[in-house]
Amino acid sequence: MASACGTRASSGTDERTEVTILAAASLQKPLERLREAYETAAPGVRLTVSTDSSAALRTQIEQGADADLFLSADAANPAALVAGGMTVGPAVPFAGNQLAVIVPRDNPAGIRSPVDLARPGVRIIGAGDSVPITTYALDVVGRLERLDGYPPGFAGSYAANVVSRETNVQSIVARLALGEGDAGIVYLTDAAGAAGRVREIPVPPAAQVTAVYAGAVLAATDRPEEATAFLRWLTGPDGQAILAELGFLPPP
Repeated sequence: MASACGTRASSGTDERTEVTILAAASLQKPLERLREAYETAAPGVRLTVSTDSSAALRTQIEQGADADLFLSADAANPAALVAGGMTVGPAVPFAGNQLAVIVPRDNPAGIRSPVDLARPGVRIIGAGDSVPITTYALDVVGRLERLDGYPPGFAGSYAANVVSRETNVQSIVARLALGEGDAGIVYLTDAAGAAGRVREIPVPPAAQVTAVYAGAVLAATDRPEEATAFLRWLTGPDGQAILAELGFLPPP
């Protein structure tokens, strides 16, 4: 995680109030757009963003990371912080996402359908057990196993083909773009954002799941009003319009 300034005071002639956001890796590129739009709408605020897996960020927050707002790719990690008294108020859902299978652009393993993920010898790039994309991916795999045309034991064969467990979803995308594996399951927005570097294999609608993204203002913040204002903007019409344009779904 990129380090945050101790008091986060503005430097030089920049008199803007700095708000530090810890965000899921799948929000890295979207937050570039969101930050630009918000800083235009709220010129007195400067957003500083650091990304990693939601689970890793939650651990950093529990260990005292200096930050104001947590934006997670799931609801479970913010809920745990709420339960531990480490947030200001409840977690707020702000977006949804779906999943896709991706393969390298030249698709050397000849993956044509998710059923091929269980084929012997296919190298799947996954993520660690605590990373939200893993939970969502295993949900999809379990649903696939129940579909017609998918063999009994599909989920077990898929698990046996996982050759790497990355720290976050962006690392899955990066490795597959480099051809260092045959396939992986990522968020639909990540697949779209890497178009040209990877190819997308759609997940059948009957096996699709919706990831819920949630945010929470952190109790340790010294910028509660500014952090709350950004989260409110994110869930409002302007933030939602940008998220929709980038392929995210409305929050449930």
